Amino acid sequence: MKKTLIGALAIGALMTASNLSHAACKIEKGKVNIIGNEFPAIQTIGAGAKACAGDGVEVKANLTKEHKTIQVPGLTGNPAEYSVAIVANSSIVPLMNDDLIRPLDDLIAKHGGNFKDNQKISIGGKTMAIGFMANAQHFVYRKDMLEKAGVEPPKTYEDVLAAAKAIKEKGLAKYPFGGAYAAGWGLAQEFNNMYIGHGGKFFKEGSAMPSINGPEGVATLNMMKSLAEYMNPDFLTMNNNEINAEWKAGNLPMMQMWGSRAGPLLAGEGTAPGVPENTVLAWPLTVAGKDIPATTLWWDGWTIAKNVSDEDAEASYLAMINAIDPKIMNDKVAEQAVWLIDGYKPTPASAGVFATIEAKAQPYPMLPYQALLHTALGAELPDFLAGKETAEKTLADAEAAYITAAKEKGFIK
Repeated sequence: MKKTLIGALAIGALMTASNLSHAACKIEKGKVNIIGNEFPAIQTIGAGAKACAGDGVEVKANLTKEHKTIQVPGLTGNPAEYSVAIVANSSIVPLMNDDLIRPLDDLIAKHGGNFKDNQKISIGGKTMAIGFMANAQHFVYRKDMLEKAGVEPPKTYEDVLAAAKAIKEKGLAKYPFGGAYAAGWGLAQEFNNMYIGHGGKFFKEGSAMPSINGPEGVATLNMMKSLAEYMNPDFLTMNNNEINAEWKAGNLPMMQMWGSRAGPLLAGEGTAPGVPENTVLAWPLTVAGKDIPATTLWWDGWTIAKNVSDEDAEASYLAMINAIDPKIMNDKVAEQAVWLIDGYKPTPASAGVFATIEAKAQPYPMLPYQALLHTALGAELPDFLAGKETAEKTLADAEAAYITAAKEKGFIK
């Protein structure tokens, strides 16, 4: 009887909390279904939206590393499978290209929101997304390992190669460097970062014609291959999650990593002894004697599907307002990202992203055809890194694949 009563009281308390959360969201009816990435900051956003569920309001979230391949088909149907897409500089472009997301201005005018003007992502004069965090890939190193190797913290990729050589010669680590070189999107992004650092231009001026098959493109691939020699031999299968796991296990002295994934590296939970206190979230590296950061600045945000009912769009908008309400901010959440939300104060985990901003890194290009080139690079680059093709042949193949896709979309006549 006592256990049953305690259980009933607990269930009642949970139901009351749920109803209060639901009431705070001001959603009377509708369905919300979110597609997005899976790292801790996004999981916090998903939990904030799910707090709006109850009394006939359904809120679901599919947070997965496969989100980029799911978003377009998931928003294409009518009605769309997903009502909310959590996006970034690059992933919003395919949704815009296929007219799959709706402007938010009417919803903003009707309901407002707990966000600042600089969170409104405006494209073509319309607010198409609400940003909630800034992000960038930057250098991370183990100060104890570098000290044992007798090298200064690298500022350039050439420095990284020298440090990796010293670390390996001293037997301090089997694989001195790590990066998200898994074939596909991540590998293409590593190319983009390095290519920008070399001063490369993706397209011919005023045109959608690609221009990656030149000296800067070849130099980029050669540097990537030099770095790969100090990585795990399975580098073409290793994504951000796996590289972070290697770091936490104490197996890596240096890596390139997203700022949004840095917090857990400092927290110590599930991390080998000696790793957190020696982890330094550093700066963006440069390359080839240039002063251009070999990385890109990003924003992450959310947008609403076009092919859902107005009722579900409104419910989704209100749920996402709740997801980024300043009330979510606490010490643990603050460590997860560089938030664009009121109440956020910079933390040690944000050091690398702020250093990237201060270095004046370029934003990832939001050109309508950039995503097509990104996809082509992700498919073609493994051939060079696996030693099957020359750099020139690989870049030519990537350009050819891109041109075919761009012609199909009407970007090239």
